[in-house]
Amino acid sequence: MIAVSENASRQIRKLLDKQGMPAGGLRVGVKAGGCSGFSYVFSWEAGPRGDDAVFDGADGAKVFVDPRSLRFLDGTTLDYDTSLLSKGFIFHNPNVKSTCGCGTSFAV
Repeated sequence: MIAVSENASRQIRKLLDKQGMPAGGLRVGVKAGGCSGFSYVFSWEAGPRGDDAVFDGADGAKVFVDPRSLRFLDGTTLDYDTSLLSKGFIFHNPNVKSTCGCGTSFAV
């Protein structure tokens, strides 16, 4: 399961509306790469794929995750940082054992 914070839900809805995809969602996933072994990937999609897990946030925000990525993301909370220095989506992933110095890749 993936939890979607209110900040992340608000941002997902805002960006989907801006792109003209009100019924769409944010696809999150994991790919091999980066200095620690894995990195997160994002894309905007009009709907889920057949085998996706779909997680709901506030105000109808949806997050789509493929089965392979869900193994690495299960138990994660997706949040959105609104600080002045670093705006963006953040993963609070309990499966992460270590991260790289720049914070963009991780190991499980």
